[in-house]
Amino acid sequence: MGESSFNCIHMPSFGEAEVVLRDGIERRRMVVIVGSCVINYHGRASSTLTRGERLVIVKPDGSIQIHRPWDVSPVNWQPPGCIFHVDVVDDGLRLRAVRIKPREVVDVIFDKITILVCCTLVDEGDFSLYASELDMQKAIIAYPNIIEDGLKIISFERHVDPGFIDLYGLDSKGRLVILEIKRRVADKSAVLQLAKYVNEVKSRSPYREVRGILVAPGISKGVQSLLSSLGLEFKRLDPKRCSEILNKSSGSVDLKKFIQGSHRS
Repeated sequence: MGESSFNCIHMPSFGEAEVVLRDGIERRRMVVIVGSCVINYHGRASSTLTRGERLVIVKPDGSIQIHRPWDVSPVNWQPPGCIFHVDVVDDGLRLRAVRIKPREVVDVIFDKITILVCCTLVDEGDFSLYASELDMQKAIIAYPNIIEDGLKIISFERHVDPGFIDLYGLDSKGRLVILEIKRRVADKSAVLQLAKYVNEVKSRSPYREVRGILVAPGISKGVQSLLSSLGLEFKRLDPKRCSEILNKSSGSVDLKKFIQGSHRS
């Protein structure tokens, strides 16, 4: 296969794929396979996934993931430290991943391989998680004006029948404000969750005006029209900005210092 850091083969024969795949695994390279396969698992339980086109990833740490064309999570996987066996069988090419303890075996049997990639990846980057939803909540409590001027937070994790309101406050005109916080792009389910909270608070305070604000770094397609139809609002807030705010505050904000209401027990 040579010393190239990247080797991509289109429609390899099973014999060719066997040689390349064995070499890639032995040299602890990243292996990516796209092809039609059957998957059998035996271990603490057992399962079979009938033929279909899938993405198979073998990583240098000895882990394997098998992905279908949808969903984030793999349909089958084995953790780091697996022992791999590659051989040509009657019905195709078999890639076996064996976990020693507890003993678990995943067999991926290909009847067709469309693409086989072996490569060496160098990744020395540092990972930084800018802020969790709790961090976003703390940043808003410490500096409510990142949502709007005049906002005063009076409670957090306030219990209502549908669940717990992230932040509860008053705006500059004395109107009740309910904030629903999401650290990722918010979808329609977040809007409906906020609407339930607003409706519940309105039922308890029928003579008060209640605003509902969805706080997130972005919203998915169709969410703005749903917000408008329900009389709700959206405030864009980047988790990175919240992280910067907390860092300037020495990285810690005591919720009890800012809140005079009750919180989840």
